[in-house]
Amino acid sequence: MKGWMKALVVGSVGLLCLCLTQNALGQLSPLPDTHTGTSPVPAGMGRNNPIQDLRNLTVGGGTGPTHRESRVLSKGPLAPASEDRDAFRDFLRDKHSGLMRLMPREKYDFETYHVPRTIKIRGGGAYYSFAHLSHEYGYGSDIELERDNLSVGFAGADYGIMQNLGDVPLAEITLGDSRTSVLANYRAPTNEALARSARMRLGRGIIINGEFYQPKLPLVVNNTYLLRSINFGETDVLVAFRVIRKDQDGSATILWKLLKQSP
Repeated sequence: MKGWMKALVVGSVGLLCLCLTQNALGQLSPLPDTHTGTSPVPAGMGRNNPIQDLRNLTVGGGTGPTHRESRVLSKGPLAPASEDRDAFRDFLRDKHSGLMRLMPREKYDFETYHVPRTIKIRGGGAYYSFAHLSHEYGYGSDIELERDNLSVGFAGADYGIMQNLGDVPLAEITLGDSRTSVLANYRAPTNEALARSARMRLGRGIIINGEFYQPKLPLVVNNTYLLRSINFGETDVLVAFRVIRKDQDGSATILWKLLKQSP
């Protein structure tokens, strides 16, 4: 009898946990912050500024990339073309903006595709972290280019979603724009199990307010995108970016600006 009662209790607890998980996943649609209506603000920042200063960001726990890049590289195989740097010089005066080049993973990721090691960092320049300002894979990477597709969310409980806004000027996209509200107001789970569940669900794409969001989209030149990337327990960014060039080797030059970063 005691064994039967124990099995009943364990089964009831398991069922309750499953229901709670399903209910939490049902809240995947955008939710405002119940405390302030905005994201939590780190010490030393005004509540009206949703972005940490990129120059002052530090990599916690010693797990960051070996080095941080400038917002716009001027030398090396990952540097955007000089004409692109000149064309967007005024836009890039904003310290929360940047210009970077993504390399096609299938041509430059020597560890995965066993191609010549022309770009020596891990990932072959196919990845980028907007929080850490680094192409080096494995340290909060937010975006990937592979086979003419852009992706977000690459391992463990890390995940994200994107939306292609079409051929609209990047300068138009701000945190106050209604087009950013869904991704800006989404509250990421703080529980790893729920984060992994969210990753699985969002992996199939999701329709919110009639708009389709997914973690993988085709690369389209002169199109502007929104990206929310959540590296669980590390970084959480909302970025607007525009593909301004695709070169013959398949690489893409991307103009971007950070709209929001949650601690």
